[in-house]
Order: sequence, then C-alpha cells, then structure tokens
Amino acid sequence: MGKISRNSKNGSRGQGSSPLARYRIYLQLEKSLSPRTLEAYMSDVNKFSEYLEDAHKGLLDAVLDDFRSFLEALNDVGILPRSQARMLSSLRSFYDFLRLDGFLDTDPTEMLKSPKVGVRLPAVLSVQEIDDIINSIDLSKPEGQRNRAMIEVLYSCGLRVSELCNLKISDLYLSDGFIRVTGKGDKQRLVPISPRAIAELETYFIDRNRIDIKAGYEDFVFISERRRKSLSRIMVFHFIKELAALAGITKNISPHTFRHSFATHLLEGGANLRIIQAMLGHESIATTEIYTHIDRTRLRDEIIAHHPRNNKAYGRDV
Repeated sequence: MGKISRNSKNGSRGQGSSPLARYRIYLQLEKSLSPRTLEAYMSDVNKFSEYLEDAHKGLLDAVLDDFRSFLEALNDVGILPRSQARMLSSLRSFYDFLRLDGFLDTDPTEMLKSPKVGVRLPAVLSVQEIDDIINSIDLSKPEGQRNRAMIEVLYSCGLRVSELCNLKISDLYLSDGFIRVTGKGDKQRLVPISPRAIAELETYFIDRNRIDIKAGYEDFVFISERRRKSLSRIMVFHFIKELAALAGITKNISPHTFRHSFATHLLEGGANLRIIQAMLGHESIATTEIYTHIDRTRLRDEIIAHHPRNNKAYGRDV
C-alpha cells in the first residue's frame, strides 16, 4: 500500500486513523458497499497511491496535475476511457471523503474533467482468446513453431510489430530473462521475457537452424522459411489475421492488439502503472526517469508476477 504524507493539518492523528483505513470503514459502514465494490474502490486508490509513490509523493500531496498525468498514463497504456472514468470516480469519492473528514481543506479532483467514454481504442483479447489463437497454430507446418514463439513474445513483452520484426539474436539475454528492444527513435530498452516465451523461442530455434538464411539476415530472430530473411510487418499482420480466423475470433485484431491486451491484463492484475510504461517504452516518460525509480530486478519481478500467462494455472511453475 502506498505511503501517506503527514504534511496536512491532520497528519498527526494517532495510530489506526490513516486516511486509507478510515476510508475503508467509511465505505463499509456509511456507504454499505458490497465487498466486491469496496475492494474495487480501494484497488483504484491504491493504483494511484503507487503511481504517486514512484514520484516520491503521498496521497495527501496530490495536485490537479498529478491526476491529469495519471489519466494520461492510463490512456498511454491503452486503458479504455470507460475504465479510466470508473477509476476517476473512485478517486473523486476518496478525495471527497478526505475533505469531509478534515484530512484536506480542498478537493484536488474538483476541476478534473472526466475522459470521453465515446473514444474507441483497440480491442482487448481475453487470456482465453490468446490461448485459442496459440492453440489454433498447426505445429506440423514449417512456420508453426515460429508463429507460436512470435505470439508468445508479442504478448509476453508487449512489443510493437516493428520491434518484433527487428528483434535480433544478439538482443536476447535469455539466461537473464531479458531482451533488448529498439523502439521509436532508435531508443533501446531492456524488457523482461517470461519463462514460457523463452521456452517457445528455444524450441523455435531448432527449426530456425535448418533454414539457409540469406546473408545479412543471420542475426534476426524471426525468419521467413520461404524468403529466407526477416519477417515484414505485413507478413505478421497476415499471420495474425489468419490465426484469429482459425480460432473463431471475430474481433478486428492486429499485432498491436497483443500489446494493448498485455498492458490491460497487467494493470487489471495489479501491476504498477509506471512499470507497465517502462515495459512499453512510451516516449512520455524518459528512460532515465524510469530507471531512477524502477530498478531492473523489480521491473522483471513485477511483470512476471502479474502477467496472466505466468501462473501455475497454465501448467508452468515459474
């Protein structure tokens, strides 16, 4: 749970009267919320608390710009406006309580505008739908294991399609659980890769070693069996559309859908928002600023812990 600043006029209250503890009691006794709704409210406030904590601020220190940057960060990782509006409703309820209970003189969310819920963002695949796509791959075909590894890396690492196509063997640090990704503007970042994706890659390399790869393409991870060189973005789009159709998925999906689903599932699973941004390599946060607050071990542990395909329910003990 995130830290609470004691700089407000009521910050010196005694033990057991922290704002979060008192807010929980308020929701239970005065609002009579169901346990599920109560936990949803508290989860939203805790996400904001974690976001502030990485900026060395507490919940009582938040100002209008903090809420705006939080909503921008949610939008940045592809969280739907409707979900953003729900989280903002939770925060408004919390800060209204802080004002009424005397923790704050004013409500910092008062001037904050709600996101427009009519804005459409890319579709999100459920974990089951991603499983269905992977299970639709025919491993008897020469490209079967490659496509399986490709989908696992897309979803495990939240890559852009261009980052996937340009991934090099020299960028893989599989024994350390990381890959090096070159994103927009040739900016590089280290991204954790799951044990499942590593296993699929290592199996794919057995098939890859049989390809007579054209000169100049030997270092690329994903190779076209027929063309003997790296995959193009168009080819990846085509494979994914074809696999979705085989899996019976009618959503309009693309390689970006896996990146969007990756971010959404991690946030819903409780991962830290700034860590998700670091993983995605968004330009709104400078790399140096990210790693000031997030060391690589914590980043990898957070992603592995919260990614839905890394738990024992999927038959892998990680």
